[in-house]
Amino acid sequence: MAFKKKKKVFKRPARKSDGLTDEERVAQEIRRIKLPKAPETFGIVEQRLGGSRMTVRCLDGKQRMCRIPGRMKRRLWVREGDFVIVEPWELGGDKKGDIIFKYRPSQVSFLKRKGYLKQLDDFEEF
Repeated sequence: MAFKKKKKVFKRPARKSDGLTDEERVAQEIRRIKLPKAPETFGIVEQRLGGSRMTVRCLDGKQRMCRIPGRMKRRLWVREGDFVIVEPWELGGDKKGDIIFKYRPSQVSFLKRKGYLKQLDDFEEF
């Protein structure tokens, strides 16, 4: 009676190689939230215009034509309704600016809970 050799089965590693669960990943994402510095402000994307340009309603009460800088074009995908950080331009800063960062939904809910977006409630009324 001859014994058959067992074939070795290759198991692929899981896609998420960091070994974290989804809850841990969200918690880690929240710990590193970026907040706007001095000239920067929060904003909500209202309309996409094409060519990496869009209109953004900022929480300082101004509506700006914003663009995504070339270094971030491929990495930053923005849709209407997304919360972003806008850096106004030095020249024409009331009407133009750059989008620096996009918040994920879990980060937006965290910012609302912590009170960074208190102005947003008054802002969404009109």
